[in-house]
Amino acid sequence: QVQLVESGGGLVQAGGSLRLSCAASGRAVLPMGWFRQAPGKEREFVAGIDWPGSNTMYLGSVKDRFTISRDSAKSTVALQMNSLNVEDTAIYYCAAARLLGLLRTKPDIWGQGTQVTVSS
Repeated sequence: QVQLVESGGGLVQAGGSLRLSCAASGRAVLPMGWFRQAPGKEREFVAGIDWPGSNTMYLGSVKDRFTISRDSAKSTVALQMNSLNVEDTAIYYCAAARLLGLLRTKPDIWGQGTQVTVSS
């Protein structure tokens, strides 16, 4: 089974930046993306990228601030998060899907999550 491991979370001031990384074991060739879940809220899709990384999609509220990218050689996907605000505070989860069309709503594999906390 493919395993996903997230890293890069932490505490950052509002207006700052963080870069999350998701490493997939076994050089997985899969559409991948990021979800997040804030306390008391539903998990929501944040960003996704196809294979090999030509097409991306984003949650509307992060479109102008976050960038998802793929390092194909290392089977890693990064999420560059700029201009962070308190509303971005959440646990961020990496995810992968068997098919690109299922990534946003029904991913097959989940990482363990990494905490992102934005302070004012």
